[in-house]
Amino acid sequence: MENRFEHADVLAAWNWGGEVAGALPYGEGHINATHCIYVQLPDGDSRRYILQKINTATFTDPDGLMENICGVTEYLRKQAAQRGEDPARVTLQVIPTVDGKPYYRDAEGGCWRVYAFVEDTVCLQQVKTPEDFYQSAVAFGNFQKQLAGYPAATLHETIPHFHDTPRRFENFEKALAADVMGRAKDVADEIAFVRTRKADCAYMTDLLAAGKLPLRVTHNDTKLNNILFDKESGEGLCVIDLDTVMPGLAANDFGDSIRFGANHSAEDEPDLSKVNFAIDLFEIYTKGYLQAAGDAFTPLEKETLPWGAKLMTLECGIRFLTDYLEGDHYFHTTRPGQNLDRARTQFKLVQDMEGCWDQMEAIVKKYC
Repeated sequence: MENRFEHADVLAAWNWGGEVAGALPYGEGHINATHCIYVQLPDGDSRRYILQKINTATFTDPDGLMENICGVTEYLRKQAAQRGEDPARVTLQVIPTVDGKPYYRDAEGGCWRVYAFVEDTVCLQQVKTPEDFYQSAVAFGNFQKQLAGYPAATLHETIPHFHDTPRRFENFEKALAADVMGRAKDVADEIAFVRTRKADCAYMTDLLAAGKLPLRVTHNDTKLNNILFDKESGEGLCVIDLDTVMPGLAANDFGDSIRFGANHSAEDEPDLSKVNFAIDLFEIYTKGYLQAAGDAFTPLEKETLPWGAKLMTLECGIRFLTDYLEGDHYFHTTRPGQNLDRARTQFKLVQDMEGCWDQMEAIVKKYC
């Protein structure tokens, strides 16, 4: 087997239980560098592991990050065992180094970690059927329910103020005032769209500050491709990519999934006539999410789920527009105007949600 991994010291940091037969780039992630490690065991069997180099430019506190991940996964594994499930199938397992540490730091300061490979699973990059979306809702709902007793306040903020929508609005205003690229004159409609929703940006954070919403363990990147599905049954088994696990609001995790999945267009679709919020997919996801996690939520948390959908979509659009004004330095682009198109798709989805707000609220009540 071809071996495209040149860091012998990194491989030597773990006891693989056999001979490393190969190490190949793996997956479609863009943040961390990921390899699949193939190990030949002494009994002739084989085993796979996931080796990742943590992007410390994005995640500047690897100790805090891995403390979060180890704490949450160990908690989930204990709960799975108590339910009679196989922990190896339903949650990630961090493999410690030979020194018993959760990650290895190389001579250049690179930080590496290893997970056990969850066999007989697939990772979907987009929703192919309504059942896929339902299963993702169940998986993320179970994630919320199973972590309802975890002390969320003990978690580190791996990306500070990640879903602080009022702060995202402030950053937008700063970028607009600076207008370093001279682009503000061409996006007057988009600027007005954001500014007319300034008060909305603080709706959820104000409820949290007032003690009306509880702090939860949240994933903060609840896209379909962060779930491993059983290859045979299609069941959503294991939530992955836990780098952004932080204290947060349940509605934000719900909302990020809706933003990503409850539409049929590309995120950078330039033809806005093709961008439409899919209320049927919203209902499918709401059903699965509340069936899995509903009894762990307070009544107000359930009521705010539509707000989560709207604000996560608005926030994402604000971030795209801010990056466009600043010169496209944060989100990777492949063509001019791509971030502006991304912002416009998000704003179109927000507008659609506002147009069917009563339906969204009725759907949430239906499954409460």
